Amino acid sequence: MRTLLPQRTDFTAMRRSPGRDLLAGLTVAIVALPLALAFGVASGMGAEAGLATAVIAGILAAVFGGSNLQVSGPTGAMTVVLLPVVHQFGGAGVLQVGVMAGIILLVLAFSGLGRYVRYLPASLVEGFTAGIAVVIALQQVPNMLGVTPGDQEQVWAVAGDAVVRWLQAPDFVAPLVAVGVAAVILLGARWKPSLPLSLVAIAIVTVIAAFGHAGLPAIGALPAALAAPSAGFFDANQLANLFTSALAISALAALESLLCATVADGMSVGERHNPDRELFGQGIANLVVPFFGGVPATAAIARTAVNVRSGARSRLAAISHSVVLLVVVLAFAPLVGFIPLAALGGVLLATTIQMVKLGAIRAIVRATRGDAAVLFVTFGVTVAIDLVTAVVIGLAVAALLALRSVSRSSRVERVPLDTGDHSAEEQKLIREHIVAYRFDGPLFFGAANRFLLELTEVSDVSVVILRMSRVTTLDATGGLMLDDVITRLEAKGIAVLVSGVTDAHRSVLRRLGVAPHLRERGRVFADTPEAIAYARTLLPAAAAAP
Repeated sequence: MRTLLPQRTDFTAMRRSPGRDLLAGLTVAIVALPLALAFGVASGMGAEAGLATAVIAGILAAVFGGSNLQVSGPTGAMTVVLLPVVHQFGGAGVLQVGVMAGIILLVLAFSGLGRYVRYLPASLVEGFTAGIAVVIALQQVPNMLGVTPGDQEQVWAVAGDAVVRWLQAPDFVAPLVAVGVAAVILLGARWKPSLPLSLVAIAIVTVIAAFGHAGLPAIGALPAALAAPSAGFFDANQLANLFTSALAISALAALESLLCATVADGMSVGERHNPDRELFGQGIANLVVPFFGGVPATAAIARTAVNVRSGARSRLAAISHSVVLLVVVLAFAPLVGFIPLAALGGVLLATTIQMVKLGAIRAIVRATRGDAAVLFVTFGVTVAIDLVTAVVIGLAVAALLALRSVSRSSRVERVPLDTGDHSAEEQKLIREHIVAYRFDGPLFFGAANRFLLELTEVSDVSVVILRMSRVTTLDATGGLMLDDVITRLEAKGIAVLVSGVTDAHRSVLRRLGVAPHLRERGRVFADTPEAIAYARTLLPAAAAAP
């Protein structure tokens, strides 16, 4: 239980850069406000429910969750699951299913299942991230064109319908506003990332729209207050009827939150979330939100990406985002109502462009055909269907390709038995603070994480030799993990040498850009004896290193 509760380090991190966190929270709140309203309405529970979810779940998930950068609230994917519940059981059914989903998430947190998301291959995560970026961009097409969104279920259908209706009576003001705001944010990120140019751009466009172009669609009037706390909605007789929906909502919340946290880690430097704590935080949020009239919540990738790109450093940003939303609802609702939807569409358009890492995608596509297949399948299903289906199908494809690769590389060899735990040569190397690791079998997404955790724990060592001659399978995840291990070991002052890399694996490592400095410095060897001889020449230098 202690490992799932907030830690002292969480609050220490909140004191490091409070100015940047507060500014990031303000930026995210500006983007989150119309999304909270829209998703509340789309769920069938009303705008007040969306605002209550953004405020209450945003604070609780930030305090109790496992990511320093995550921003939670109502999401578009969740509304698809909630609509049938509203139609069949009404608003009370939505509140009850939210409590049930929160309890299931807490059970998942205590069971430790969240950590298994780490085993998702890099190709699946990159495909999912790129797909979500496209989905977010498609969701904003109606706003960027200044037309009312249709009622189609799929985002690509909504975007296509908006384009058709805009072509029938084109008005270039909204598209120019959206593109202008996105351009200011993207150019500002290159020129002066510390300046809040997104806020400046939104403020300028709002003033121009309010006084110069009254026909530009805006957020509109906001509720004067949050929904009053709800009570008496729990009906024990409906537990069995709502259990399937609760399972679907908890699965969606868990997957979207953990993948969002993984994406946030990849967009930042030095961040690593705690998956079990993240499930615990989402469980607490979903357990409490229904008592304030809110809908089930999960981490929101669009808002989290805006948070990271706005310079957030700790949970203070997500907490301040919720506080700003509360203040806006209570005090500044009339002013916020003038913000053009096209400007907010431009903010999210810039965010989606910044989310996609073309270099990583290009490297994964070039690494192996299997990695490319997983990336494209996950991307396509995310855009065409939904993210839960995309993760399931992408993981199934990755597993099948991995099993096929392992089955092709399986072989039986006769290996002499060791007389003890280590041979005499190995004992001598250990006394000299040299350790040689030999990898037998596949180094792919299923085994790479364990390899990373174990190997980076070595200590009291001057030189590590990575023996690769018996690696049978190497994919993009294994290659990237290998690069991470080399970086971490060298950061400890440990020299890293590599031996026995085959031509096929050398090609994969080169395409991924794994540790090119080792080849340039002559630290890649054909066999282990050469590596050992070179390691002994490094001992005086290694011993003098900090």
